[in-house]
Amino acid sequence: MYLTAETKKELFKKHGAAKSDKDTGSTESQIALFTHRINHLTNHLKINKKDFSTQNGLLKLVGKRKRLLNYLQNTDISRYRAILAELDLRK
Repeated sequence: MYLTAETKKELFKKHGAAKSDKDTGSTESQIALFTHRINHLTNHLKINKKDFSTQNGLLKLVGKRKRLLNYLQNTDISRYRAILAELDLRK
């Protein structure tokens, strides 16, 4: 699999709210994980243009990330702006 346990721990440590490798449930760490998966699937679809099942999965992931970003925006705007800047996302 493309995403190893070490890669996940690094993502959680870098982008999580508690800044630890065990911070898997915070909104920021989930958004970072979804962003990593979205980037991977986007690169896959650039090569395999007719992989429609992957395209469907990508759209579902984008929707999940969007819902998490909306939740974070409504609850804590400073954390929302910080995660947008860290992951270089535009909204």
